[in-house]
Amino acid sequence: MTSSGPHADRAAGRAPGQRPAAGAHAAGRHPRLPVPPPGERRPRPGDPPAARRDPARPGPAPVRRRHAGPPAGGWLRRFVRRHGWRAYALPFLVLATVVALVDVVTAGGGDTTTPVAAPSSVAAPTSGVATPSAGPPSSEGAPVPDAEGEGSPTQLPPPAPATYVEQGAGTLGVVDGSSAVYGTGPLQRLVVEVEDGIGVDGGQFAEAVTATLGDGRSWGAGGRLSFQRVGAAEAAAGDYDFRVSLVSPGSMETWCPGVGTGGYTSCRYGERAVINLARWETAVPDYGGDVATYRLYVVNHEVGHALGNGHELCPGPGQPAPVMQQQTLGLQGCAKNAWPYPEG
Repeated sequence: MTSSGPHADRAAGRAPGQRPAAGAHAAGRHPRLPVPPPGERRPRPGDPPAARRDPARPGPAPVRRRHAGPPAGGWLRRFVRRHGWRAYALPFLVLATVVALVDVVTAGGGDTTTPVAAPSSVAAPTSGVATPSAGPPSSEGAPVPDAEGEGSPTQLPPPAPATYVEQGAGTLGVVDGSSAVYGTGPLQRLVVEVEDGIGVDGGQFAEAVTATLGDGRSWGAGGRLSFQRVGAAEAAAGDYDFRVSLVSPGSMETWCPGVGTGGYTSCRYGERAVINLARWETAVPDYGGDVATYRLYVVNHEVGHALGNGHELCPGPGQPAPVMQQQTLGLQGCAKNAWPYPEG
């Protein structure tokens, strides 16, 4: 039973006649506190009053965590931070590689063929002095040029008397000096070379080659071509079209690698018409000791390859052998012939 009246009001701390607060217990207990939302602490008696949020006024915006962006300074700083000291060493390595490549390309460069305008027909004095030429061709890392050879005979003839050097020094020297222009057609400039250490007069060999190509029965017949021999300066500058080189039998595979001369036949390798010293001195059995005619044939045959002509076959028994027939290996019933245009 609940007491009322002035004494009860005074005991409850109320003014006389004041009604007790709704929800409060008459026994003097504290009013029941509201249940907090899940996760929050229940307020306790004596806690300071919590600030009331005005529902019409929004609270502070939630703070969003931003992902870390790339470090300042651009890609270079990022590269340096990632690779450390290697980033500083890399430019030096790249520079050293470029220098090494330039060195290799410069050292491996060879002579080139450069067409030039026809010079005056005034002849310069012929000289037999040979100057150093380029080294032998290398098959490592370089494309193999077009090459043609007469091959090696199935059965070698009896050895001729030793009138020549079997193995020279392996290096070639340019025979210096130049000749007149022979013929009236498009000009072909040639360089003559002789292997060092074979005991051959370079000037005499150069004159024999020039006279052969200047003959009216050679490749310039009828105004087809003209020829001029040039010297060391033109060879160094690349101002020529092909070379004619006299090489010992032991060096043939050095200057005609992979062609298969067997040290017996001559060949054309790239821009070079390479003449075998043994054949130059002794010819072949089918020529019956006619060395002079064979020399004309071998110059015209190998230069014919340098001019782009391939091998031909004997047209029939008793007929003149084409100059591009492999006469060194046999005439096959034809008659020996040293000229591309025998009738001139």
